[in-house]
Amino acid sequence: MPTRTTDTLITFRSAFSLSSIDEPQPPGTYRLVVDEEEIPGLSFVAFRRVATMLHLPAVHAASQIRQVVTVDPVELQAALDRDTSHSSERA
Repeated sequence: MPTRTTDTLITFRSAFSLSSIDEPQPPGTYRLVVDEEEIPGLSFVAFRRVATMLHLPAVHAASQIRQVVTVDPVELQAALDRDTSHSSERA
């Protein structure tokens, strides 16, 4: 079954928390990797998400210890939306 991986950077302007991460994370830019697999049997090409992984700590953090955490994409999007709304309130 064909798969694809999307590697992007996401930025939080303020600290954030997710249920899959033990401690709040500091503001910064984080690497996000999304794995998807093709849905077979359709008359068109379509993919479904099978994993959403967030790399900790932030990309430019001084820590040498790196961790990859599987996160809920809906919860992550909600955290990004909250961060964006808090940033626009401060402006």
